[in-house]
Amino acid sequence: MKMVNIGFGNMLSVPRILTLLRADSQPVKRMVQEAKTARTLIDCTQGRRTRAVLVLDSGHTVLSYLQPETIVHRLQNDNTQEETDEDE
Repeated sequence: MKMVNIGFGNMLSVPRILTLLRADSQPVKRMVQEAKTARTLIDCTQGRRTRAVLVLDSGHTVLSYLQPETIVHRLQNDNTQEETDEDE
């Protein structure tokens, strides 16, 4: 099972991630508030500013302090690492 670090040692299963959003738009802020009300919000920011919002296939919404680009870069590095491991 592939995992990605979303900050502070918190890991998410890659196949469960549906979308990765920037947290600065008003519609995303409303979505986060609705998830908080529905008790499906997982806050992994440890009090820092939310920069990325991940939506999982289970309906949960996860907050991260990392930039979305950083998370994507980590996902791409994992894919590159696996491809080089398979070639050897």
